[in-house]
Amino acid sequence: MRKELKKQFENLSKGDLVRVEWTDASIGKSLGTGIAIDVPVKSWGVFIGILGKRRQHIVLAQNNFQYSDGLYDIDYTAIPVGWAEKVTLIVKQHVSVEETEQLFTSFLKGGRRAFPKQKRQQKVKNHE
Repeated sequence: MRKELKKQFENLSKGDLVRVEWTDASIGKSLGTGIAIDVPVKSWGVFIGILGKRRQHIVLAQNNFQYSDGLYDIDYTAIPVGWAEKVTLIVKQHVSVEETEQLFTSFLKGGRRAFPKQKRQQKVKNHE
């Protein structure tokens, strides 16, 4: 991790609302412009932590769905640390430590969905 980025992470705690500026991978064709390889991205979310065995990722929770038993299902973004350019703290402890730990635990368990997969609605055919 680059020194300046490492310093930015030293000031972060789980539960902080942050913005991460990073460069995404791009897909193109040889007949395209060929110039715009870098795809700048800005992602906002609640900092859950830096996770990963082979490659470390910055994990941001963006939506959470709380169930009555304290488990959450979360929508998240996982950004490879090496792709990050800048991290900006927006609000310190935007989410309480207790709730962040529940989000983190649910993330590790994989969460669950409120409803099992249901069959799709059938189309109505008025004319054969």
